[in-house]
Amino acid sequence: MNVFSLVAADLRTKAEWVYGSAGVRNVLKALFTDGTFAMVMYRLMQWAQRWRLVPLAMLFNKINVLFSRCVIGRGADFGPGFVLVHSIGVVINTSVRGGSRVVVEHLVTIGAEKGESPVLGDNVFLGAGAKVVGPVRIGNNVRIGANAVVVDDIPDNSTAVGIPAKVVKTAG
Repeated sequence: MNVFSLVAADLRTKAEWVYGSAGVRNVLKALFTDGTFAMVMYRLMQWAQRWRLVPLAMLFNKINVLFSRCVIGRGADFGPGFVLVHSIGVVINTSVRGGSRVVVEHLVTIGAEKGESPVLGDNVFLGAGAKVVGPVRIGNNVRIGANAVVVDDIPDNSTAVGIPAKVVKTAG
């Protein structure tokens, strides 16, 4: 996907998340909500990194940090539908991999431990203040509660909460 398609997919997903549908009016409203600037800067940084335009990627990264208070490593890779509901305090390690439709609230950290980073599946929600650290795998259709600290794998179709995070609900 090109950068414009990714940004459009991100905006549609954010409109669905925030307003309940991805109609044109809701997508336009989502364009001006908190966190959207950081999403666009991340996609531009990702685009510049893929084309080996490292100084430009670094510039987009620093703009994101300065204006959005959001730190996303230049190598972090998320599929279409990446949403930052609120960007302030978000920290994502450069080697993190995420699927499509990953929704991140404020103050979330997705970080490495001993050089190994998390891998997130599709349709993942990370509540405000959640921490996902180390070589963990977050399955598809997973919800991580606010302030949860994930240090172990979370299976598909689960909800996890607490410190350390424990699965409290599994669908199906």
